[in-house]
Amino acid sequence: MDAAVAAVAAIAGLLTGVFAMLAFRWSERDQAKPTRTSLHTDAVLPPGVDTVLSVLRSSAVVLDEADAVVKASSAAYALGLVRGGKLAVEPMMQMARDTRRDGEIRQVELDLPRRGTGRGEALAVSARVAPLGSRLVLLLVEDLTEARRIEAVRRDFVANVSHELKTPVGALSLLSEAVMDASDDPEAVERFAGRMQNEATRLTNLVQELIDLSRVQNDDPLEDAEPVRVDELVAEAMDRCRQQAGTKQITMAVGGTAELHVWGNRGQLAAALGNLVENAVNYSPARTRVGIAGRRVSAPGGDLIEIAVTDQGIGISEKDRDRVFERFYRVDPARSRATGGTGLGLAIVKHVAASHGGEVTVWSAEGQGSTFTLRLPEAGAVRDRERPADLSAEGLDDEDRPYETFNDPLPAHPAPEVLP
Repeated sequence: MDAAVAAVAAIAGLLTGVFAMLAFRWSERDQAKPTRTSLHTDAVLPPGVDTVLSVLRSSAVVLDEADAVVKASSAAYALGLVRGGKLAVEPMMQMARDTRRDGEIRQVELDLPRRGTGRGEALAVSARVAPLGSRLVLLLVEDLTEARRIEAVRRDFVANVSHELKTPVGALSLLSEAVMDASDDPEAVERFAGRMQNEATRLTNLVQELIDLSRVQNDDPLEDAEPVRVDELVAEAMDRCRQQAGTKQITMAVGGTAELHVWGNRGQLAAALGNLVENAVNYSPARTRVGIAGRRVSAPGGDLIEIAVTDQGIGISEKDRDRVFERFYRVDPARSRATGGTGLGLAIVKHVAASHGGEVTVWSAEGQGSTFTLRLPEAGAVRDRERPADLSAEGLDDEDRPYETFNDPLPAHPAPEVLP
């Protein structure tokens, strides 16, 4: 009897152990299975979808039938579309639900609050929702903020150029009628003719800037490249705005440009430097000084020539400093019209510098003036490179501002040219 009881107990213990082992194995299998609603679970995506989503430029989010995020790109997180494993934008979530219900593709443009900037700027996006298989929904979001900003700038440019074109053309028409009516008054004819000449010059400058911008964007400047003397470029730039500087009694001082050569298209380089000098004169108060300084600087890819143009003008605010080289951008449209500016001059300078393998930078402070520095590759060994540059004599410092003060004349340079 005792033996039978012992045998039954042994068999019961063996069965208990077997059941316990099987339960442990089943538990491990259940834990190893992927859950359909877990974030970034690739197993539920149709074959090849994950690869396609990884190469899309748009932000991508895949939702399952429970509105849980199955897959989300890093761009979707950067835009703040996904937070805590959920789609955080309610209008997009509603679109996804509607598409899951009827299978229709939907698209809408939304303005979303920009997170973490502390400013009231809106994030413009285009959202497109489409079914992905029988249970999933794909959301693609394109950031349109930059495109909208550029489009707004272009619209402003078209409006400004239209105004600039209409103003001189209309003035020429009216002045020509006035000349005809005053044919018997020589003094009136002379006065009206002078105004007609000013309007014609304004119109010519506007058209020329448009042509210059188109040319530097489409042409390869290095096809006709040659060594160009920096002092000759400076002389051309000064001649270009000699009349305006003389009218405002602005002194132009030049130093450090002798024996410097750059490599490139002479016409484009002259236009770029001329724009910088002309801007310095136009935006400077009367009886101030504009400085033009040159020097050679060492760089890993070869020596560069720096040409810095400094003025004592109104300066540029910090918020506008990064945008002054954009096409069509004007810091002060009213003042630009008064000075004849179109917002294209600095854009031309930037394109010329880039196409020649160089760059243009700006230092500025409101009320203290500005310094625009054009850096271009040197045109070979045109002088003894081992001779150290006399930076103090050239008025140059580490902040790219060639003239720290205009109270004293520049030492070790030819006497500045004083315009009458």
